[in-house]
Amino acid sequence: MSVHVMAINAGSSSLKFQLLAMPEGQVIARGIVERIGLADAIFQLTSGNQNMSETQPVADHREAVTLLLDKLLALAIIPDLQAIQGVGHRVAHGGEYFSDSVLITDEIMDKIEQLSPLAPLHNPHNAMVIRLFRQLLPGVPMVAVFDTAFHHGLEESAYIYPIPWHYYSEMGIRRYGFHGTSHNYVSHTLAQSLGVPLSALRVISCHLGNGCSLCAIKHGHSINTSMGFTPQAGVMMGTRSGDIDPSILPWLAVNAGKTPEELNTMLNNESGLLGVSGVSHDYRDVEQAAQAGNARAALALQLFAERVRATLGSYLVQMGGLDALIFTGGIGEHAVAARSAICAGLQFIGLEIDEEKNRHGAPFIQTEHSLVKVAIVNTNEELMIARDVMRLTHPEYQASQVEATS
Repeated sequence: MSVHVMAINAGSSSLKFQLLAMPEGQVIARGIVERIGLADAIFQLTSGNQNMSETQPVADHREAVTLLLDKLLALAIIPDLQAIQGVGHRVAHGGEYFSDSVLITDEIMDKIEQLSPLAPLHNPHNAMVIRLFRQLLPGVPMVAVFDTAFHHGLEESAYIYPIPWHYYSEMGIRRYGFHGTSHNYVSHTLAQSLGVPLSALRVISCHLGNGCSLCAIKHGHSINTSMGFTPQAGVMMGTRSGDIDPSILPWLAVNAGKTPEELNTMLNNESGLLGVSGVSHDYRDVEQAAQAGNARAALALQLFAERVRATLGSYLVQMGGLDALIFTGGIGEHAVAARSAICAGLQFIGLEIDEEKNRHGAPFIQTEHSLVKVAIVNTNEELMIARDVMRLTHPEYQASQVEATS
């Protein structure tokens, strides 16, 4: 018998959701509430042949959650709230405390909120939505799935920053990494597609979207990842700079009068593709501008590819070779030119893509003679969240899609 599991991804002004029938993973309904807190919030829901989109005031996350549950009932997607038998919540930051997904208790809630200083834009909203669901669905088991958990096993040499030790020991400043749920999902999906245990593979996963991170996965374990103490670190992104010379910041503070808040806004919201191109944070818009002759847009695309390539190269050295490269996320899954630019000139490591397969978005885009597999994998964090709910609430459940490749 199927178990109805809700997967929830709460942002600062959004609530993304999927209702899935498990263990099959069939999507019963999916959607999002955007622009929470504004009079023109947008609620979208798809279920079977039903597609709806409404614009209405949604004051806060409580109203968003209530709206979601009310619509599931009003559209007869579920007969009653008791039909929801488990809820999984994406939580941005698990710190050093959470190495795996966990059943949510009062003690777990307290710990998630204690970790809020490490993710002030994410964990408070995650915790708020969890509390709302616990109130509205009392007795329904709930699971917290942490973005950082997949990277919990990093070696000290991969997560320690070369700054005074007490900033780590007293304040927890270290590399944590993010996008873990996505990297975990796509690497297992790749292994299943190849019919090879993930434990036998050296994989680099490129999650490229408005936020971007790379992950070196050796024998099924994350051994390095590009995001760090915050999601700001690593490769160039839509509006984030990624890694830059840190001395730029005090220089701007002194010579341009920038406050810490202004510097943080610059790095996170005004940089990356947007900052270099001056056009947009969206790769598609920047690509279109470059094709029209905009030199800064073309430079932005070149910078993006080169920074991904540089990180890819360092992971290749760290793992002592590469068996498969994964592209996922909005850019990774859809931007033909980005994949081509990132893979250009890598024949010396045995990696060569077939441009026709790349243009058509084939599941595998390497040439017949390429020694490295190059895969396009559609990420599905919600399915991974639902699997963790089943794993922790139904001991008899065997997540065969995962276990067969672990």
